[in-house]
Amino acid sequence: MEILAYGVQADEKPLIEKAFADLHEGVRCLDLFLDADTAAIAAGHEVISTSVNAQLDAGVLRTLADGGTRMIAQRSTGFNNIDLDVAGQLGLTVARVSYYSPYSVAEFAWTLAMAVNRRIVRAANRTRDFDFRLDGLMGRDMCGRTAGVIGTGKIGEAFTRIAHGFGMRLLGLDVAPNPVCVDLGMEYVDKDELLAAADLVTLHVPLLPATRHLIGAQELRAMKDDAILVNSSRGGLIDSEALVGELRKGRFSGVGLDVYEAEAGLFFLDRSMEAVDDDTLARLMTFPNVLVTSHQAYYTADAVAQIVDTTASNIRDHLEGRRSENVLVPAAPAP
Repeated sequence: MEILAYGVQADEKPLIEKAFADLHEGVRCLDLFLDADTAAIAAGHEVISTSVNAQLDAGVLRTLADGGTRMIAQRSTGFNNIDLDVAGQLGLTVARVSYYSPYSVAEFAWTLAMAVNRRIVRAANRTRDFDFRLDGLMGRDMCGRTAGVIGTGKIGEAFTRIAHGFGMRLLGLDVAPNPVCVDLGMEYVDKDELLAAADLVTLHVPLLPATRHLIGAQELRAMKDDAILVNSSRGGLIDSEALVGELRKGRFSGVGLDVYEAEAGLFFLDRSMEAVDDDTLARLMTFPNVLVTSHQAYYTADAVAQIVDTTASNIRDHLEGRRSENVLVPAAPAP
């Protein structure tokens, strides 16, 4: 029986085919994303693999279970797109990739920050037209300014190391201090103090009910008018409509977004020949100080190889009756 992999990017396909070669009868890769319309394709497949933009709500999970699926191997760290309670009720095993290169995301977050700070996209577009003026391209040194890192786990730590290299003052927010970040000179403060002081605010926390719209209207108003805001974690951390409202007031030196709270059905797809009816995203695209990319921060050869190899290991564990820390459902027994 072959494994069915949804939402496979062209660059990712040979890595998946190689890693999954010895599992069952190999793998069938689809560029389609898993949702209510495509779930029936999985009928007869015991194991499926999904991408971060799959829609695994109660209805999709029931369709999968009714078709014979017993294991879902998600190729991402985040799992906010999966109804884990329903998966447990249906007897489905759900696993994720709990770790991959944190440098891929941290480095891309810095790429976004520097691109909006130094107006790289505007400059590149101008020079393509042989317009070599510097008007409107002035940025700022990062050295001596303040970085506010919200979430100082592995990715936040990697981002902090780079900020330290720039010579920045370091402020952090997390449920517990990271000793590495403390050694780098990070001061842990509350959210209000961080937002008020930071010249650069970057988000590296998971999307949970408690963190949804972590940066809402009140938090955006608390930030400096000329601050830079970067989100390479999950789109739902920022209230997009509130962000548009502040941008319309001429606030923020730059905003770099690799994620968007309504990205499902848009990101990873070619919608260039279609009318996109998301007015909020369309409005964000019009601001000259906003740069939006399509959830590509993780997309390096190093990180994707780790993701694919771990996913294959998760599937192998399922088929051979083993359990690892990557398994989300069934839940681990109480100690």
